[in-house]
Parts: sequence; C-alpha cells; structure tokens
Amino acid sequence: MYKGELVFATNNKHKMEEAKHILSFDIMLLSLQDVGCFTELPETHETLHENALEKAGFLYQHYKQNCFSDDTGLEVESLNGAPGVYSARFAGAGKSYRDNYELLLNKMQGYTNRKARFRTVVALILEGKEYLFEGAINGLILENPTGEQGFGYDPVFQPEGYSKSFAEMSLEEKNQISHRKIAMKKLADFLNAL
Repeated sequence: MYKGELVFATNNKHKMEEAKHILSFDIMLLSLQDVGCFTELPETHETLHENALEKAGFLYQHYKQNCFSDDTGLEVESLNGAPGVYSARFAGAGKSYRDNYELLLNKMQGYTNRKARFRTVVALILEGKEYLFEGAINGLILENPTGEQGFGYDPVFQPEGYSKSFAEMSLEEKNQISHRKIAMKKLADFLNAL
C-alpha cells in the first residue's frame, strides 16, 4: 500500500473533497497551493488522456513529487462529443460553471437526443512512472438545471438509472456512481495494491 504524500494537480476544493472521500487515509493529499504551485497548468492537447498526462508531467518535472491529475469532459452525443476536452472553458476563459451549462442548454435547443456521458481520465506519476485510469458514466442532459449541490455541469446532467441530476445528490450519493469516482477508485485500488 502506498503511504505518503501525493499531490493532486488541482486547487478545486470540490475535487479535493471528492478525492479525500475516495483515497486511503494513509495518503497525505496535497493541492497545488500546498506545494506552492500557482502556475496555470498546461492543457494543450485534444484528448483527456494527453491533457491529464501533460498536467501531471508538468507538476512532477517542476516539483519532483508523486502526483496525479485528472481531465474530465462532458461528451454530448448530438453535439458530436462537444464540449468534451473543452468542458471547463466551453463558454470561454474565466467564465462560470453556470455560463458553461447555459451555453450547453442553448446549443441543445431543438435536439431530442439528449444522451451524454461524463468521462474522467486520471494520470498518476509515481517515482517517474506514468499510469492512466479512466471512468465514465452515461446519462442525459436535462432541459433545465436542477439542484444546488456539486459543480460544473452537475445541475444539467442526469445519470442513467436515476430520476435526479448530480446537483440534486449528496456528495456521498454522487461519489458512489460518478465518472471521477470510477477513475479515482481505480487509482485507489492501484495504490492500495502496492
């Protein structure tokens, strides 16, 4: 079992909370801020895998600490997989979560096919070696946002088999089924097996 420090390449407090719920208590989880990284991490690629590896690689190269990063995309079938890798900046740099999902809802007007999936890729760099873990969950894009929990596109995404959005679920409930949970659980299982 891996014990010790592990830097999560994020300053997103929501992601840190989710990660702490999933990873072993033996791991001291650190954020970018905790290690003094205030640089915008590069995301210059067209795939989630490449972006996740790029961010983790940058962190490992500059801070010499075991680390992992994630890249998540919402892939909407009727929009040919958009916003995908651009999910976090769909409405433009510096825009809010609300701006992003409102733009998505605007683009979805008139579409009857509302199928979508959330996909997360986690890239781990441990002692210089790279590992990738992926998780995905299928669902639908709602016509109107519902719920106050979560972040990002949670108010407009209803996971398959459920009658409420991610934003209507508690953190614990969402963590049982989310795309990030699936990828992070694979990461946790890998670390626990060491």
